[in-house]
Formats: sequence, C-alpha cells, structure tokens
Amino acid sequence: MASVPVAVDRSRPVPDIVTEIPGPKARAHVVFDETWTSRSLPRAYPIVPVRGSGVTVEDIDGNLFLDFAAGIAVTSTGHSHPQVVAAIKEQAAELIHFSASDFYLPIYAELCHRLAELTPVVGGRARAYLGNSGTEVVETAIKLARHATKRPYVVAFLGAFHGRSYGSISLTASKAKYHAGFGPLLPGVFHAPYGKIDDLRWFDEVLFDKLAPADEVAAIVVEPIQGEGGYIVPDDGFLQGLREICDRHGILLVADEIQSGAGRTGTMWAIEHWGVLPDILLSAKGIASGMPLGALIARADLLEEWGPGAHGSTYGGNPVACAAALATIDLLEGGLIANARARGEQAFAGLRPLTGRFPALVTDVRGRGLMIGIEFDTAEHAEEVQWAAFQRGLLVLECGRSSVRMSPGLTVTEAEMDTALALFAAGVADVAGEHGEVLAAAKAAHAITGVEAAG
Repeated sequence: MASVPVAVDRSRPVPDIVTEIPGPKARAHVVFDETWTSRSLPRAYPIVPVRGSGVTVEDIDGNLFLDFAAGIAVTSTGHSHPQVVAAIKEQAAELIHFSASDFYLPIYAELCHRLAELTPVVGGRARAYLGNSGTEVVETAIKLARHATKRPYVVAFLGAFHGRSYGSISLTASKAKYHAGFGPLLPGVFHAPYGKIDDLRWFDEVLFDKLAPADEVAAIVVEPIQGEGGYIVPDDGFLQGLREICDRHGILLVADEIQSGAGRTGTMWAIEHWGVLPDILLSAKGIASGMPLGALIARADLLEEWGPGAHGSTYGGNPVACAAALATIDLLEGGLIANARARGEQAFAGLRPLTGRFPALVTDVRGRGLMIGIEFDTAEHAEEVQWAAFQRGLLVLECGRSSVRMSPGLTVTEAEMDTALALFAAGVADVAGEHGEVLAAAKAAHAITGVEAAG
C-alpha cells in the first residue's frame, strides 16, 4: 500500500468522495479479506476505513465519510479523541496487562468505583465487575442472577439483541437466523413481548400461569431502548411495570445498556429517562470509546454473595481499556452527554418532517438523544436508503426489520448534524425516485457484499 498521512486532513470538506464508491483499493481489499477471514462476519457495506477523527472516517481510497454509525454505537467520544488516546498511551507505557482475576490491579478498582458511583441501582450501593465485551457481561449477569436467587429461569424479550455467545444468544430474539444451526440453546429462557403497556399482562396471564412459577424466575433482562431490534422506545410505564413485577416476585431486573448507555440517549443510562432502578446494569460499547471493555454494575449485596473464583476473566478490565474508560467518563460528564441531548433534538427536528414529505416511505422517527431510529415501509427500502446515504458519504446502519439507525459519536457538532440530515434526506429522495441515477449506482455497488449489521 502507498504511504498515507497519519491523520485526517481537516482542511478537506466532509464528506469528500474522490473515487467511485467503493473505490478500487476498497474493492481489492474486500477480495483479500474474504479470502482469509471468517465467513461469519456480517459486513454492512464495503467501506475499508484506515483512520478517523471525531465523526469523520477516511477510507483506503482517501474518501472522507461522515460516520453516523460509530462502529455500532461504540466510538462514543468520536474516533481517536485526543484525551482518550493520551490515556491509552500513558497507561500502555506503564502497564499493559496484569490480570485482575488473580492480583489487585489499581486502575481496575478505580474504574469499578467510578462506575458504581454513577450508576443508580436498587438500594443505592453498587459494586462492579469488568469483562471484555457486552456479550461477556450478559453471560455474567445470567450466572449472577441464577446464583443469587437460586432460581433457574430467565426472561428476555422479542426483538432483543444481547450478543452471540451461547447464553447471550439464547436471550437474543431479534432475528431467527442468529439461532439457526446452533440449537439447543441455553435452557430456561422465555421471551416476552416488548414495549407496550398491555404486553405486561403476558407475565401473569401466560408466563406465571402456564409456563413457569414466578418464584422460579431469576431475572428479567431488558434493553431500556431496544438496539439491534429496531431502536424501539417502550411505552411510558412499561419499565416501571417491569420493576413492579420484579418487586412483587423477588425477580432481579437487569438493564442491558450495552448500546443505549454511556450517554448516548442524553443521560448516562437510558433507564434514567423513566426513573427506574435496576438490580443489575450492563455496559460495554461506548463506555471505553472503542477499547474492549464490558461492565456489570449491580447491587452490592449481589456481588458480595459470590465467593473467590465464582467468576473471573484473564483479560477483563485490562489496564489500557480501563484507562480509556476513565477518560471516556470524564468526557461524557464534561459535556458530551449534554451535547447528545442538544444534537438529538436537532436530529429529530430535521428527521420528523420526512414522514410528511415521504409518507409512503418513512413511517416513523423515534429514539432518545443520539440513539435515533428511522422506520421505513419495507426492509428493502431501509437497505436502499442505507446504500444511497453511503454513496453520498454518510454512514448509517440498518436495524430491526425495516429501520435505519443513526448513532454518531457524542462529539458531533451542529454543523455536522446539519450535513448528515441533508445527506440522509437526499438518500431518502433517491429511494423515492427523485434521484434515480444515484440509487442505481448504490444498487450496483451493493453487489460486492451482503448487507447486515448486528449488535
């Protein structure tokens, strides 16, 4: 590969597309990648990024994209935020690895303390456990709930996505293909309907009456706002109703904030919008700005019941990832959560008129803060809008059955949001037939790779 600059050229406008999309180097790399990597990897479209700054990504051909996908809502502080990079460099120069499972690691305890202080849980006093990813802490939550309650059953929700390892994929119910060929899955898992107040009747009328006694249910695991399932916001009162059911029957309420947390919705945790306290809260993705880290924050008494060796991880809470997380939390509390609220209001003001301009195409705009879902009439149209936006230099991702999500870094500026909204509206117009030649180009490019993103 020819030499490339070490940083994004900030003098160029964004987006700045200088080749056909995808470009020649990207096409060549797709062939190379698909020769050597696992075929299980779901690729949304053939962008081959080489560097990023804020919400700008440069690909292998030198094209600049406006990134409103953020690595599936991971780069919460934007790409390569200077404070996060400095924290990573400083920690890497001092200590890269020392397992907290066997030794006392200062920065591990410091991050657990910080997370416990900023996470409201039932009873007010929390402790934390650190893993490598979201799916790992989902597994941890299943173990902890069963151990603490001595009960076998766990309830998740239709439309949920909790990960791809055996326990977490057993809770996942957003698409049947995630289960295909892997059964039997973890026993003792039930799936409830999600989001509507009337759905809460399922617990008494179906689950507790016909399937499992309430006193044998260990936990209800819920995404306060569903992520991969479509950025679905529940009815007001739904999460409060779940809390009441849990309190009535001694069931633990587990809030999976892996995608919705870390400031994305304009509060540190999405569940705060409804004033509900969980027993266990799970975080990953944006909490460390792209470094591999998952966190389980729980009522202190639950984690105090575990004895030494009950759970652990060789790499979980790696010092470098912990340093990135501490820098991330500083940035979130230092203004990025407030910016997520402001830019979210700007986004909804710009997107909601699309339902009037294209009523047959855009059927809903929903979300909180910078967790934004746009629903289309068909899955095909959602896919085509994603591709039309890509051709124009805007990265978004499909989710759910027929939705597109916007989840930019929380550093996004007012001007960048204005640009993204204009590009997205133009992409919708392409699909509506107003700019047919752009959509034709998008469909031709689509032939290079399949379309899917999950997480």
